[in-house]
Amino acid sequence: MPALERLRIEEHHSLDEVYAFLTRNGFGDGLPLIPPTERRVAAMLGGRDPAAVVAVIEPAKHAATLRALAQCAVMAGCLPDHLPVLIAAARAVGEPDFNLLGHATTTGNAAVLLLVHGPAIQRLKFNALGNALGPGNHANAAVGRALALVLRNIGGAVPGKTDMATQGQPAKYTCCCAEHEAASPWGPLSLTRGVPAGQSAVTVFAIAGMVEVADSGSATAASLLTTFAQSMTIAGNIGGAGTLGSGEPLVLLAPEHAAIVGREMTRKQAQTFLWERARLPLERLAAALPVPGDKRSARVQERIRAGRTENDRAVEGGVPVALRPEDILIAVVGGPGQKSTYLPTWGCGTRAITRTIEA
Repeated sequence: MPALERLRIEEHHSLDEVYAFLTRNGFGDGLPLIPPTERRVAAMLGGRDPAAVVAVIEPAKHAATLRALAQCAVMAGCLPDHLPVLIAAARAVGEPDFNLLGHATTTGNAAVLLLVHGPAIQRLKFNALGNALGPGNHANAAVGRALALVLRNIGGAVPGKTDMATQGQPAKYTCCCAEHEAASPWGPLSLTRGVPAGQSAVTVFAIAGMVEVADSGSATAASLLTTFAQSMTIAGNIGGAGTLGSGEPLVLLAPEHAAIVGREMTRKQAQTFLWERARLPLERLAAALPVPGDKRSARVQERIRAGRTENDRAVEGGVPVALRPEDILIAVVGGPGQKSTYLPTWGCGTRAITRTIEA
């Protein structure tokens, strides 16, 4: 696949010619693309240094220059004002703790969720309300898609070559939404991530699917969070860290659910409640699966399952969704309705990364 940096498309090339060329050379995602002509790329850059390197993107370890980011932004349909968001996202996925090398090449269905915080939400019209995780919003769709094109066109995560997902998931096309900060009883998630109030930022998560949590009957925090805890125990998402998934699983509370929990609990209390109760009993694991976090013999593991010996703390009372309560991240997203979303993290080692959006 030719380097994105060498790509030069001029105005006289027809749309059909450009699309055929981009698709033939592996730059596309299967959907129509905006031709990244020199004029459009220059407008996207807005006078920035095209050679400036923002990050190194795994697995190809290619440099994400501002020119390459601008090309991906154009192809995805972004506006020039969206580029700073994409720059922050590229910096975030380039961080070693995000482990892009791992989840860009896994046979699992890992995808990147981009969550936007701060004044950029209103200024750039990101959707934090109804259908925030779905279609219909330009900023959400275009910026999420641009990041997916960065992973493919700069990072080299090409399906069937380096991206070895067995089935994949639709979120690999685009997955971006904004935090409904005004509806949060605890303030924005970004404040807990070290971002000052009033500062725009993005957080990236390596997610392994989405689980809808519907509960229109609970009127107390404990009752509602019990529904969440039971919805978070997914046996097929056991990770290498002795948890269900790894890193920092994400709970996206709908505003109505957030109001119920917020009346009685702080964010920290809600995290602790979920951590204590969102555990998969060992007896519910298939016999062929190893006990997470335990490296002893199969005979000892059988005794552990039967409750005749102690395992390490990670599996006391069952397999937890995270190693610590504070690793369960909670944000408020969505519109009317008592339906929220749980997003387990990819199971082989990743951390959510937050980076500020520069003006």
